[in-house]
Amino acid sequence: MSEIGLYAIRFALLAAIFGILAGIGSGVTRRADWGQVAERSVYTVLVFLGIAMISLFWSLGMNDFSMEYVARHSARSMTLPYRLGALWGGQAGSLLLWAFLLMAFGSAGVFANRRSQSALIPWVAVVLLANAGFFLFLLEFLTSPFERVPPGEVLSDGQGLNPLLQHPVMLIHPVMLYLGFTGFATPFAFAFAALVTGRLGTEWFKTTRRWSLFAWLALGAGIVLGGRWAYEVLGWGGYWAWDPVENASLMPWLAATAYLHSVMIQEKRDMLKTWNVILIGLTYSLCLFGTFLTRSGIVQSVHAFTDAGWYKPLFLGYVVVSVVVFGIAVFARRKELASPRKLESVLSRESSFILNNWVFMVLLAVVFGFTLLPVFSEYFSGDRLTLGPHFFNQVTGPLALILLFLTGVGPLIAWRKASVASLRRQFKWPLVTGAVVTVILALIFRNQVGYWSLTCWGLCAFTTATIGQEYIQAVRARRRAHDESVVAAFATLLSKNQRRYGGYIIHLGVVVMLLGISGSVFNIEQLENVKPGQSVEMSEYRIEYLTAKPITEQHYGGATARLALFRDENPLAIMEPQRRIYWLEDQPSTIPSIYSTWMEDIYVIINAIEEDGSATIKIYRNPLVNWIWAGSILFALGGVAILWPHPPRGSAGPAT
Repeated sequence: MSEIGLYAIRFALLAAIFGILAGIGSGVTRRADWGQVAERSVYTVLVFLGIAMISLFWSLGMNDFSMEYVARHSARSMTLPYRLGALWGGQAGSLLLWAFLLMAFGSAGVFANRRSQSALIPWVAVVLLANAGFFLFLLEFLTSPFERVPPGEVLSDGQGLNPLLQHPVMLIHPVMLYLGFTGFATPFAFAFAALVTGRLGTEWFKTTRRWSLFAWLALGAGIVLGGRWAYEVLGWGGYWAWDPVENASLMPWLAATAYLHSVMIQEKRDMLKTWNVILIGLTYSLCLFGTFLTRSGIVQSVHAFTDAGWYKPLFLGYVVVSVVVFGIAVFARRKELASPRKLESVLSRESSFILNNWVFMVLLAVVFGFTLLPVFSEYFSGDRLTLGPHFFNQVTGPLALILLFLTGVGPLIAWRKASVASLRRQFKWPLVTGAVVTVILALIFRNQVGYWSLTCWGLCAFTTATIGQEYIQAVRARRRAHDESVVAAFATLLSKNQRRYGGYIIHLGVVVMLLGISGSVFNIEQLENVKPGQSVEMSEYRIEYLTAKPITEQHYGGATARLALFRDENPLAIMEPQRRIYWLEDQPSTIPSIYSTWMEDIYVIINAIEEDGSATIKIYRNPLVNWIWAGSILFALGGVAILWPHPPRGSAGPAT
């Protein structure tokens, strides 16, 4: 199978080069037949990449340790799902997955719009094939997943996948991130094609709206899944550490969020045409830059793949060329992109969206600058300066509050210009709700929490009230007009105006997630050494250390501690955290035990089992942490509501 995969990569690279030439020829000469060649080249590259994926999956599933990639990232002791998941556990396999998903998205976009956007398709094909061609070049000449081990060096077993990656979430998390990264290539390609052809109306982003939204949702889901994996596996009690590779996925998500809000202004008011093109270019460029960060070794991270020197200039050059070419195209069309309309009033939905974009850009600049600060400081001073999570939180916290406030304000303000009377009417109850909640919580938690938490809780109440008010008013209107039940009216709103009311569900999910994050101000942690029979007190909880037993698995050993958890002397659970050592990798690992409720988690890890039988344990009490995961589910449901297929507008009556 290795030969099949190897030749599939080579044929895919040749097809990509041929398609690029055909697409450029079609775009310049307007020959439709060459355009069809470019389009078919996109499908051809996808087919060959699919063959390569199947070949690598087959080799991993069949334990073909004559292939270097399989020998390095898989082992017989691994179950089949993790052997297959090893495809994206290493450098070469992850690049193959990146290229395959890129062309899967791109092929679907080209096929769906081959007739309606025939003038754009040749240039769309050029962009997609050029991006795929770069990754195929890497796979062919620099890091092939199909290299074979010399015959005399083939072993009966492999080195195995990093034990930390052998977790169910890691079968999904990387794929979701890559769906997000590669998904933005399609709207980027259509934007570039619009710039080249001069078709700079709303067609290019309307054509790719659903592609952009799906990629944004996938990237957001991937970020949350990564946080869940870190919380369950890494054993430090947290879910986000502002690690450079975490930031690499956050940065394009921030840019894309700004873009999805900004294009509404162009659609409604024909404004910000230049800005929207720049934003989609920035989003995909940051996707490429994030991929560069994870592979170049330019920043230190536990998630990075390699520090191979040749990746730095090659990958960075690829990112820079992409940015420069797109920037030149934007500059060349700057006059055509000039918007005929201007902002009419500061008190308008347009102005709130513009301010929203500014805050997102400031937040993006902060994350980008602080992430690369170690690189810049080392270059200029020779010392690698690194900022910890506390510094990130201090700077980004106020910006998050501003965004939360704007999330609540946006639905309450009319387009173009809002009257004072309408503002008074719309803001009355949300403001009262936010103020009352803030005052009550300030009295309850007097001198226990800071301004950020109180402001966050008040703004969460304000934003939730605005969303509730919008739904209540719309449901009442439908019930009066159509005599529908509450459930029927709600369902009709979602089906007839999915973007608006599905967007409110997404906003509500963000509110719930922020409430979960705000619970961290009440986090408690204790480090204790206990002997069998001894207990540790934490507020109303008591944890009694019962015993420890050895672990004697095939590929790892260690110890499991058994602890009884009580609340007000009522037994709740037996907790069994583990301390492991993986023999093959000589790698220690801490597996936490978590007792979860909707209000908090009790999170226990073993630091050490001593010779006298005592155990050093660390206990965390994490209030509201599960609201983060609940909010992410709401976030996903809102995205599904927007993306769910629906009849064209007008086929079922006007939207409310």
